[in-house]
Amino acid sequence: MNRRIRLAGLLALSGTATFALAQTASTGSAQAYPNKPIRIVVPYAAGGPIDMTTRPLAQRLNEAMGNPVVVDNRGGANGIIGTDNVAKSPADGYSLVVASGGAFAIGPHVYARLPFDVFKDFTPVSLFVTMPELLAVHPALPVKSVKELVALARARPNQLNFGSSGTGGTPHLAAELLKSAAKIQMVHVPYKGMGPATMDLIAGHLQLVFADLPVLLQQVKGGKLRALAVGTPKRSANLPDVPTMAEAGFPQIEAYNWYALFAPAGTPKPIIARLNAEVGKVMSNPDVKSFTQGQGAEAVSSTPEELAAMHRREYDKWGAVVKAAGVKPE
Repeated sequence: MNRRIRLAGLLALSGTATFALAQTASTGSAQAYPNKPIRIVVPYAAGGPIDMTTRPLAQRLNEAMGNPVVVDNRGGANGIIGTDNVAKSPADGYSLVVASGGAFAIGPHVYARLPFDVFKDFTPVSLFVTMPELLAVHPALPVKSVKELVALARARPNQLNFGSSGTGGTPHLAAELLKSAAKIQMVHVPYKGMGPATMDLIAGHLQLVFADLPVLLQQVKGGKLRALAVGTPKRSANLPDVPTMAEAGFPQIEAYNWYALFAPAGTPKPIIARLNAEVGKVMSNPDVKSFTQGQGAEAVSSTPEELAAMHRREYDKWGAVVKAAGVKPE
C-alpha cells in the first residue's frame, strides 16, 4: 500500500512539474517577443503618403523593440493583395498591415467579394496618422468658399468636373458626400491616382478635387490651386487659414484619411498591448510629430478599442455614401 501511495505521489509531482514547465515555456515565449524581424506590410507602392509616413514609425519601432522592423511594400489591386497577405499570415505579431480609410472603410462596400473580412480577419493595434481631405479648385474658377462653389454648381448642373484617384477611393467618396449634402450635380472623372488628376486640375481640365492634403499642399502654397476647406473636425496646422467643412457651413461633411496598424485576428493580447504601447511612444515623439506634420498629416495614436470603434463608424458612414451614390468598381 505504501508503495502505491508513493507512486501516486510521484506521478502527481511529475504532472505538476510538467505543467509548470509548460507555463514557463509559454511565458518565456511571450517575454521573448520579438525574437525575429517584424514585417509591416504597406499594401501600396513605395513613395506614396502611406509609405512615407510608415517608414519613420518602422524605424523608431526598430529601436524600441530591439529587433528589425521592416516595411514590406506589396502593392496591387487597390491594396487588396498586400492586405490579404497579412490576413493569411500567422497570428504571432510578426506580420502587420497598414490599413487606410479607403481600404478598410470604403473598399468592403465597393468590392462585393474581397478575399478577407476587415473585421473578422484582423485585430486593431493602433491608429498612427490622420490627414484631411482637402477641397481645392482651379484658381480661375470664380469661387472663394464652399458656399460659392455650391451656388455655382447649382447654377451649372453637371458642368463642373471633379477628379479622383479612382472610383470608390476616399477622394471620390468625399465629393459624393458633398454632392449629397449640398444637393448638387457634378461629373466624376476617375484617374489612376491623384497625381494625374492634380496635373489636370492645374491645367484647367478639371474644376475641383478632394484629395489627401499632402498631395495638394505644395500646389496650394505655390498658388497653383485654391484651397476651400478641409474635411477634418479641426483646421490643419499646415493651412491654418483654410476653414473646416463645418465652418464652411457643412458640418455633416467629415472626410479624412487615416492610417492604422492591424494584426491578423487571434494575435495574442500581450503582443497587441506591447505593439500598441510602442506605437504610442513613437507617435508622441516631437521629431516624429514634426516630420508627419511636414508631410501634411498629423501623428496620433489610440487604444485598440478606440481604433475598433473609429473603424466601425467610418465603415458605416462610407457604406451609406457608397449605397446612395450607387458606386460600382471600375
